[in-house]
Amino acid sequence: QLQLVESGGGLVQAGGSLTLSCAASGRTVSTYGMGWFRQPPGKEREFVAAISRTGAVTRYKEAVKGRFTISRDNAKNTAYLQMNSLEPEDTAVYYCAAESSGAALSASIIYDAWGQGTQVTVSS
Repeated sequence: QLQLVESGGGLVQAGGSLTLSCAASGRTVSTYGMGWFRQPPGKEREFVAAISRTGAVTRYKEAVKGRFTISRDNAKNTAYLQMNSLEPEDTAVYYCAAESSGAALSASIIYDAWGQGTQVTVSS
């Protein structure tokens, strides 16, 4: 069974950077599309970024384009989310997810496996 574990969250000042990691175990994710989602306080979970199984296709929420970069290292069975120029509005619990079609999809319902989440807090 595929398991995902996020790490790298924390407290950062506005304008700072963080890199989130999503380590997979139980099976290889080289054939899976990987996504990052977030749930801000008091709000519903929302799509942030996704990457196809080869990394050739990426997709981003409009509000994070140019600031966030999704990547993956299939040899390490790990996906990443590099977050730069962080804003207080980026404060949320961030989740990684995997979906078996291998595409870069934004719909959370498509995703088969989810991590437990990591908190990112951006202070103003």
